[in-house]
Amino acid sequence: MYLEHFGLNEPPFRITPHTDFFFDGANRGATLDALIYAITHDEGIVKVSGEVGSGKTMLCRVLMERLPENVTIIYLANPSLSRDDILYAIADELRLDVPESARSSLVLRALQDHLIKSFGEGRQVVVLIDEAHAMPVETLEEIRLLSNLEANRNKLLQLVLFGQPELNDVLARPDMRQLKERITHNFGLEPLVRDDITHYLDFRMRAAGYRGPSVFSAPALKMIAQSSLGLTRRINILADKSLLAAFSAGSHQIGPKEIRAAIRDCEFSDATYGGKAARKPQTLWIAAVLALAALAAIVWMSTALRADGAPATVIAPATAIAAPAAIGAEPATPPATDTPSAPASTPPRSPAPPPATLAAATPSSPVTPSPPAAASPAQAPAKPGYAAAALPPNATKPSIGPLTLEYLQTGHAWLEKLPDDRWFIQVFATDAGRHGEIETLLRRLSSGKTDMSNVHVYYSELSGAPRYGVTYGDFATREAASAAIRGLPLALRANKPYPRQVVRLR
Repeated sequence: MYLEHFGLNEPPFRITPHTDFFFDGANRGATLDALIYAITHDEGIVKVSGEVGSGKTMLCRVLMERLPENVTIIYLANPSLSRDDILYAIADELRLDVPESARSSLVLRALQDHLIKSFGEGRQVVVLIDEAHAMPVETLEEIRLLSNLEANRNKLLQLVLFGQPELNDVLARPDMRQLKERITHNFGLEPLVRDDITHYLDFRMRAAGYRGPSVFSAPALKMIAQSSLGLTRRINILADKSLLAAFSAGSHQIGPKEIRAAIRDCEFSDATYGGKAARKPQTLWIAAVLALAALAAIVWMSTALRADGAPATVIAPATAIAAPAAIGAEPATPPATDTPSAPASTPPRSPAPPPATLAAATPSSPVTPSPPAAASPAQAPAKPGYAAAALPPNATKPSIGPLTLEYLQTGHAWLEKLPDDRWFIQVFATDAGRHGEIETLLRRLSSGKTDMSNVHVYYSELSGAPRYGVTYGDFATREAASAAIRGLPLALRANKPYPRQVVRLR
């Protein structure tokens, strides 16, 4: 409907996968290259996980197109296959002559004979399993057994699991540890950050034939990033509806008005997967409520005892949830009583002073007020505007490789003094849990002809999750950075590098 209005040859934001519209930014291109390498080099079982609508199916379709011709591809999209059904499904895709009433052991034998024959002919067989998180446990166990099919030193069958983050929870179960140990590569499709969304929308529009300036204003891009949570399917839906709204209004510019109309027309689910980390805030809130309830009970009991004329018991600061210590005050020694008990005829003593006076010094041990404690380096507030310059909490732990730590520290100093309008080349990025990939890349670069003085590592949580990134160079303009990409060594160009501005890391 709006194609002619915007000069488009085809719809740019269809939600069905169209491989001509594959966006290789945001580490998608690097993940695709790594998948092709793992499959063609007998790397065992590979896992790709991502949130609903993050582009797993698109990645799978592009992978099917770009695998070499000597690779036979089996695509299984039905997650409800039983343990025996998956054997029959693979045999059916390979057109094996297996009777329908054959036992699973006979099907497995026929499958193994076919795979050995294919291997002798120089062909590989790869099974791409979609929606793997919804598969029965018994079927996942059968997948592990299929990975045992080998010929001499080579795997006869390559297996790639595509699934939502819940797949990681399934594999974390004790009874799944054998399958998890067989997975040699783990790839995660992270949500797009705002800078990636800008490039993504521009890429899709131009792939559909658009030749004008960007139609999405900066406020519109901000609203899309907030509402979509960086998921490509949601971005497509919002962009498509906003183009329709602009067409209805006779406008060629997408602003907040059009995005608000698109958001009203969508009913996105609020239930995105957060994993175990998402449950931590809820646990902390419960602990805080229980602590407040306990404190309230202590205060109520103390008040009730005083109302009955009983001697008041002074509660040490450490008993009262250690509140004074939390603000840097030293605990005080409670006043000593004259006698263990008082006669009944003795008038009740005056009420104990309020909690604020519990820290008052006794005559025998004078205490002078101590100045506020200085914040430790770990507690010091981060420098404003330098979100990616801060070192990660585990930067000094042995688990991080020595090269990663070295270039992380130099990158920290480099990024702090760099102006916002400078440009660099984004070479590689991954989540913090896979920092081993950063160490491997740095080791490969340092052993080659790469000028390592231009290589830096940064740590950032701007996307909502801790991530490491590798950058190269320092340039005055985007054009200069783009021109430098063409002259990079092959090891740096393997991950589809692209120019990026410093301000995007802050």
